[in-house]
Amino acid sequence: MKDETLCLHAGYTPKNSEPRVMPIVQSTTYVYDSTEEVAAVFDDPMKSLIYSRFGNPTVMAVEDKIAELEGGVGALCTSSGQAATLLSILNICRAGDSFISTTEIYGGSVNLFSFTLKKLGIECIFIKKGATDEEINNAFKPNTKAVFGETIANPALTVFDIERFARLAHAHKVPLIVDNTFATPILCKPIEFGADIVIHSTSKYMDGHALQNGGVIVDSGNFDWTCGNFSELTEPDESYHGISYTKTYGKKAYIIKARMQLMRDFGVYPAAHSAFLLNLGLETLAVRMKQYCENAMTVAEYLKASPLVEKVIYPGLKDDESYELGKKYLKGSSGVISFVIKGGKNAAMQFMNSLELASNEVHVADIRTCVLHPASETHRQLSEEQLAAAGIESGMVRLSVGLENIDDIISDLDKGFASIH
Repeated sequence: MKDETLCLHAGYTPKNSEPRVMPIVQSTTYVYDSTEEVAAVFDDPMKSLIYSRFGNPTVMAVEDKIAELEGGVGALCTSSGQAATLLSILNICRAGDSFISTTEIYGGSVNLFSFTLKKLGIECIFIKKGATDEEINNAFKPNTKAVFGETIANPALTVFDIERFARLAHAHKVPLIVDNTFATPILCKPIEFGADIVIHSTSKYMDGHALQNGGVIVDSGNFDWTCGNFSELTEPDESYHGISYTKTYGKKAYIIKARMQLMRDFGVYPAAHSAFLLNLGLETLAVRMKQYCENAMTVAEYLKASPLVEKVIYPGLKDDESYELGKKYLKGSSGVISFVIKGGKNAAMQFMNSLELASNEVHVADIRTCVLHPASETHRQLSEEQLAAAGIESGMVRLSVGLENIDDIISDLDKGFASIH
C-alpha cells in the first residue's frame, strides 16, 4: 500500500508537514502496489486499510482518541448511537442467546431490545436497577451473554451502580456493557469501575452541536473471552479463513471482531467528514461539560423551588435518590434534568409550548437548551407499564440545559410557568 496512506492510517504525519487540524481523507478506496497485498488484507483486514466500510484514516484517528479518553484498548465508530448499541450486543449474542438490561434506559434501546432483537431470536431480560443481588442473579440463564445499563439513564436520570453490576456479571462470566452517553468520559469512566464495553451516542455531548448522528463502541480489553461462553471469539471464523480472534488479537479480540465481521456485513460506518466534525466537538468536550453541569445545577435548584413542580430528578440534588451513587461515579451530574409539572400532560405541554429560548425538539445534550415530553414523544411506543418501569410520568419534561447565559435560561423557564397560571 502507498506509504503516505499508511502514515495516515497510523495517525502520523511527518513533522515538517504536520497539519493544524485533522485531515479529511474523503475516499472510499485505497490503492495497493500488488494483487498480493490486496489478497493479504482480505485475509486479515487489520493489516491495512481495505475499504471505507471497514475503516477510514480520519474516522480511525477519532476512534483512537475516544478509546484513550475512556481508557480502552480500541474503539469502533458507527453511523448512530443505535448502531453502536446493536453491534455491541450482536458481537457476542446470536439466536438462542439472552442478555440482561435494566429497565431504566433510552426508549429506543427498549424498542430495539424488546422487539427487533426478539425477532432475531435474542431475548432481553429486563430487571430494575434497584433489584437485589439475589433477584439479578436469578435473572441469569445458561444462555445469558451480557448485562447492559446506562451510566445516567435517559430520561429517568438514575445513576447506574457500575461496580455492583460488574461484580454480578463477572460472577456469571459475562461482560458488562455501559452506555456512557450522558456522562461522557469527562464525568465518568465506566471501565475504571469494572465495565467491559462502553458505548456512546456521539450525536449528543461528544458532538455537542447537533451536526451529525454517530455512535461508538469502546473495548476495555479486560474481559476474558476465553472463559468458555464465547465460542465465536475463540473458535475459527470461517468467513476469515479460520482466524481465531482471541488467539490472533488478544485483548482487542472483541473490538476487532466487531470491525472485521459486523461492520463488514452491516456497513454502519460513519463518513470521514462526520468524524472530522465529531473531533471538533471532542476538542471542547471538557470545557463544555463543566459549564453544562454548572448551568444545570442552577436550573435544578430553581425548579426545586417552584410551586408548580411536583418533582425534580437530577443526581446533583442532595435529596435525589441517585445522589450518593452520583458522588461515587460522577465528576458532575451532566446537563439533563427531568422534572414533573403539576397538572400532568396538559400542563407540561402548555409549559413547553410557551418557551421561546428553549427548543422543543427530539434531541438532547446540545449547546442549545431544549425540551421534550418523553411520554408522548421519544417514548410514545412504550406501554403504560413500560413507561412506569422506565420512570416516566405523564407530566415529566426532559430539559437539556444548554450553554446560554444562565439568566436567559431562567427567564425563559419563567415564561413557561407563567403560561400555566
